[in-house]
Amino acid sequence: QVQLAESGGGSVQPGGSLTLSCAASGYTACMGWFRQAPGKEREGVATINSVSTSMSADSVKGRFIISRNNANNTVYLQMNNLKPEDTAMYYCAVSRRRDYLYLSLIQDEYNYWGQGTQVTVST
Repeated sequence: QVQLAESGGGSVQPGGSLTLSCAASGYTACMGWFRQAPGKEREGVATINSVSTSMSADSVKGRFIISRNNANNTVYLQMNNLKPEDTAMYYCAVSRRRDYLYLSLIQDEYNYWGQGTQVTVST
């Protein structure tokens, strides 16, 4: 069983920055950040594996950086140059796959989810 606790959400003006954190208990190989805006489906934002290889969605490339600290089992999402369209509930998740090299932005590959943290970008 894996438990996840997200933090770091909030409100920010366009162009601003926020960093989300997700502390995990239990085995974590592939971890990811997802988001869901009102009226939209949840989408993958970024994913990282045990050796810190990462992948991100085209919509956030060059602006969001995913990283992890294996010593304290925490994954981070540094969000820069935030836009109003980044407004969403952000969720941390752990993949069901135990392959330490695995990466995925597909939510069906994840079976442990945090409760989410709200990010709002507005003037």
